[in-house]
Amino acid sequence: MPTTARHQHNHHDAPDTAAAFTRLETLEPGPEHDALRDELVVQWMPMAQRLAGKYRNRGAEIEDLRQVAAMGLVKAVDRYEAARGAFEAYAIPTINGELKRHFRDSLWAVHVPRRVQELRNKVRTARRDLTTARPGEPSIAELAAHCGLDEAEVRDGLEALDSFRTLSLDAEFRADGGEGDGPALADTLGTAEPGFETVLDREAVKPALRALPERESRILYMRFFADMTQHQIATELGISQMHVSRLLSRTCSRVRSQALAGRRDAA
Repeated sequence: MPTTARHQHNHHDAPDTAAAFTRLETLEPGPEHDALRDELVVQWMPMAQRLAGKYRNRGAEIEDLRQVAAMGLVKAVDRYEAARGAFEAYAIPTINGELKRHFRDSLWAVHVPRRVQELRNKVRTARRDLTTARPGEPSIAELAAHCGLDEAEVRDGLEALDSFRTLSLDAEFRADGGEGDGPALADTLGTAEPGFETVLDREAVKPALRALPERESRILYMRFFADMTQHQIATELGISQMHVSRLLSRTCSRVRSQALAGRRDAA
């Protein structure tokens, strides 16, 4: 295995592994290649853990961040080519990219578009800078001026700050807006009305019913509103009961198809 004498690097956790990477490229897949690859991962792991530490206190467990950074390091080792230049310059963006992707794809409780996530990051940074400079919550105008956004974008970013985590439906609230000693959040949510779907169905069939020929409309009325049997309808209209049955089946199918098409268009 190669020695790892240190030379001048940007960080104390950046070992001199140029010769090892050059040798790795010459090895065929097999035990020797895998052993050298694993050694390189171990040597660069302190840097990966340092990068993970920069993302602590943002809503993710530090151990999860370290695992994500380690996976990013493995990808960097596998994809790196010595001709690219220093490994550190290639590995840092790769590891940071994995960490940011972890936040974007795995930790948002509510799906937020990537553009809004980026606005959130800018607003969060601007708010931190402004509150560090002076006490008090900065205004939307101040945030917009600090991060170069318009006020509408700042509002989107602020809303996204609240989308990273969710509250339990069992969380209790007080009348003054605080938490605890009050009704549960679930108690403040509305419920679906039992007859809501029926109302939608009735509204959906109205245009189709209005468009029916007079005879088909009359047959439907007698069957479903006057509660007449097919035999009684046939006698009333002077046609056979089988004809009444066919007309009912055809008319109901037409009304159903038109109603479903109307609901799809509305959706």
